[in-house]
Amino acid sequence: MPAVTPYRNDRPSRPSADIKPVSPVKRARIIYNCLLFLTVIFVVRLFYLQVIKHDFYRKAALQSQLKQYEIPAERGTIYAYDGDQSTPLVLNEKKYTLFADPKYVKDSLKEASAITKIIGGDTNKVSDLLKTPGLRYVVLAKKLNKDQSDKLNKLDFNGVGTREESYRTYPDGTLAAQLLGFVNDEGKGQYGLEENLNDKLDGTPGELKAITDAQGVPLVSNKDNIQTDPKAGDKIQLTVDIGAQRQLEDILKAGLDHAKSKSGSAMIMDVNTGAIKAMANYPTYDPSKIADISDLSALSNAVVSSPLEVGSIMKPLTAGAAIDRGVITKDTTYYDPAKIPIDGYVVSNVEEDGGPGTKSIADLLRLSLNTGAVYMLQQMGGGQINKQARDVWHDYMVNHYGFGTRTGIEQAGETKGVVPDPDSGNGLNITYANTAFGQGMSATILQMAGAYAGAVNGGIYYQPHVVESTTDFSGKKTAPAPKVLRQTVSAKTSADVATLMEGVFTSNHAFYGMPHMPDGYIIGGKTGSAQIANPAGGYYTDRFTGTFAGFVGGDKPQYVILVRVNEPGIGGFAGAQTAAPIFSNLATMLINNYGVNPKK
Repeated sequence: MPAVTPYRNDRPSRPSADIKPVSPVKRARIIYNCLLFLTVIFVVRLFYLQVIKHDFYRKAALQSQLKQYEIPAERGTIYAYDGDQSTPLVLNEKKYTLFADPKYVKDSLKEASAITKIIGGDTNKVSDLLKTPGLRYVVLAKKLNKDQSDKLNKLDFNGVGTREESYRTYPDGTLAAQLLGFVNDEGKGQYGLEENLNDKLDGTPGELKAITDAQGVPLVSNKDNIQTDPKAGDKIQLTVDIGAQRQLEDILKAGLDHAKSKSGSAMIMDVNTGAIKAMANYPTYDPSKIADISDLSALSNAVVSSPLEVGSIMKPLTAGAAIDRGVITKDTTYYDPAKIPIDGYVVSNVEEDGGPGTKSIADLLRLSLNTGAVYMLQQMGGGQINKQARDVWHDYMVNHYGFGTRTGIEQAGETKGVVPDPDSGNGLNITYANTAFGQGMSATILQMAGAYAGAVNGGIYYQPHVVESTTDFSGKKTAPAPKVLRQTVSAKTSADVATLMEGVFTSNHAFYGMPHMPDGYIIGGKTGSAQIANPAGGYYTDRFTGTFAGFVGGDKPQYVILVRVNEPGIGGFAGAQTAAPIFSNLATMLINNYGVNPKK
């Protein structure tokens, strides 16, 4: 194999004739231009970052130091009348919430031990909260007093502090508790007015965005801090009078004790405005001691939330409908058979009805004749219970008296009650015969009060209400005029119904617990003894609810009063023996103390 001779180029290299060396001056210019180009890029980029995107990056840079705090708004105060003066029923008390940011806690057990020495409680539980992973805000305790707050702040633990908050207090204890409701630990209204008007009472929280130091402590003087002041909740002025409310509660409780009843309700309403002067139920509770309540049903305002078959207090309203339709007058007489068969059932009266015979509408109400109520319903149908009678009476119950619909009062949990459909269901005629004397339908005490007020005040249905006015954080006061919802009956019919009811009470006042009728005043009323429905069907024969509906006034009715006594434990007619004496005492109280205008 022949040897390979390596190629060698031993000739000296020479510059090509086509390549010329770069001069130092030109090289310097190239470098200068490159540097200038880079400088322009940096300047443009800096301009973009520092000018165009200044706010974006500034905010991003602040995020690590910025903490946002909510400043609670003070809840609105609730006032009631005490005579001519307005007095708070509900106040706000300053308490303190202890909170922590676990990120800045160094020794959770040591700090928890120091904290629980001041506030009490379980050290280990507090320690666990102080080292909660993933959270920047934990609540360690609520409702601390100022002395405790001061001692905690002196500990000077990083990330641990207190903040002032308002908590509801109820200085009058159980007074009007179910009407008012209460505020829970989260600051939300529950039941009654507190829940219904929570948005108005709650106010609008403020906001503090604060720059903090490395330990999370706000730097108060930092110019980047932003504060939005909270707006306090509305001040609420009620129509309720504290003195009348207190006396109503006392009279109700005494009447229930006498009747050996475990529960009941009563209310007083101005017939010419729909304003509630007093409203109560028993048993009740203390809103400041919610933890002590064993029976949660006591929280509800039964006046608005517990419908019942109202019994014979329906009969004056049935009379009002029949008179308003022109099928009877207040002076009508008729033959009452004492028993009326309907659809295989028999409607009968109590033994004191006097038996079959000629009766007047006044007799019908005075003796509380079920057959008389059926007679009035028959007249609405041209002499019998038929579709016309059902439709007319349904129209009056729903569209005139307001049954089956909520009144719109400022109370949580208001219910509608039940009015049977006039055209569907079994046994329509007997069902509607029952509704004529207050069975087979249901309504709340409040609904009955609204209907009665409209039946005796000239025929105007005013919306029941407990709020007279509201005043917002700026001082703007809103005090709407009484709201007219509908025409109940004509003015002539209304005067006739009032006259008939006055006659009932005058004839029975001693039996109703008022030995002597007061001179210069008119009082009218009607008892009811409603059988309680048996869930298995039909009605209990030995369980009743006593009711009474009536009014008091001078030249004309001024207040309407409704009373309910659940399952009294004494004999006799439940309405007359148990509810009527409570009504009589309330009427006397209003005449003696609360501005009932005597006859001129």
